[in-house]
Amino acid sequence: MKFRTYLDPDSGQAPYRYVADQVSLQDDYHRSFRYLRLSITDKCNFRCQYCLPNGYQKPADQPAELSQPEISRLVRGFTSLGVSKIRITGGEPSLRRDLADIIADLASNDLVKQIAVSTNGYRLERDILHWVEAGLNSVNVSVDSLEPATFAQLTGSDSLPSVLRGISKAVEIPGLTVKINAVLHKQTRADELMRFFDLVKRQPVTVRFIELMETAGTQAYFESEFVSSERLMQYLRLHHWQEVKRGIDAGPAREFSHPDYAGRIGVIAPYSSGFCDSCNRLRVTATGNLHSCLFSQTSQPLRDYLQTDGQLHLLQQQLIQAVRNKKSAHNLHHRETGLNYGFSAMGG
Repeated sequence: MKFRTYLDPDSGQAPYRYVADQVSLQDDYHRSFRYLRLSITDKCNFRCQYCLPNGYQKPADQPAELSQPEISRLVRGFTSLGVSKIRITGGEPSLRRDLADIIADLASNDLVKQIAVSTNGYRLERDILHWVEAGLNSVNVSVDSLEPATFAQLTGSDSLPSVLRGISKAVEIPGLTVKINAVLHKQTRADELMRFFDLVKRQPVTVRFIELMETAGTQAYFESEFVSSERLMQYLRLHHWQEVKRGIDAGPAREFSHPDYAGRIGVIAPYSSGFCDSCNRLRVTATGNLHSCLFSQTSQPLRDYLQTDGQLHLLQQQLIQAVRNKKSAHNLHHRETGLNYGFSAMGG
């Protein structure tokens, strides 16, 4: 491990060191981490049944969200250790009025190679051009149904027409990667799946079907609605979809292409064997807590190390140690959901 020494920019005197030229953050299972999922708010204006069925309710003792300077220092710490992909999540990140400014700040970091946003699409039609102008490379939009009534039932919102217009607008922007996330439910009918396949046939988007995951706050819903993705995988194999090789900073989806389709189909199956073997991502909540897994039992507070530029070396030490302590896999098969009481608070 190599170090460089610089003067503290705050005092101009006391020298500090930071880790340099580290290939990547790596855990004891030889997994490298180049992908950070960064939540900037836990607020959301939808009421998705598997996340916030009763709507967002701010905890009484909730600390303030990370500020732009804190986010900038946080990302600098991660990128100095090999992270190159940043996904901005929530809650719903577009509820922060400074989202475009945050994207622009990340884009000014030369070590950030990809900036993505995960959104419910509520403000996509209005703001996607502003986000791209600020430096956005990729957008993921949650759309659990293409049928308006079902969408409204699942999300508590009747905004599907606007969301779909936003997706169409995003698809027309050169160089922007567009993906749609759809959570599988028992009520997801075959004709509903075919609507997504028809969309992929016409437009160069990737639709990723995600197995429903249990959290501490949605146990009853999970028990009634979980369905495995195996039948979908069988359909893809039967109809000659070919799996695409994953990049080193790709997310957890297995993606498939077909010569007759403009886009791709992806499958995220956290209950499948070996799902965690290729994990390459870390999570930080909107208040600055590092979670090495979506379902980790512990978290590492980072906010105290984000107050001055001169704390970079201390931040790096915290990140390196936290990653070394990462478990080999989640325990969802044993109904252990860790600290995850809801996806909006964990960054999805």
